[in-house]
Amino acid sequence: MFRIEFTPEALADLQSFRRYDQAQIVAGIEGQLPEQADEPSRNRKRLRPNRLAEWELRIGAFRVFYDVDLGESLVKIEAIGHKDGGTLYVHGEEYEL
Repeated sequence: MFRIEFTPEALADLQSFRRYDQAQIVAGIEGQLPEQADEPSRNRKRLRPNRLAEWELRIGAFRVFYDVDLGESLVKIEAIGHKDGGTLYVHGEEYEL
């Protein structure tokens, strides 16, 4: 079982969404990451090398970017963004992976 930790940036990202969306995002994280954060699935995938994170969790239009530390059994949430059409927004700005 993995412990989940948010970076200050990820917490700021989460707080930028409406409360309903925040609850949906947290429920998705709690439902999908504690057990199998390092296994690809329909909603979880390993990303190509980038500056943000190694993994992405898809929760509807929202994207949770995270790293996994197997030695510490830790999932570190690095950023939370959303997709609008084909455009990804992270930290309130357009972002390209």
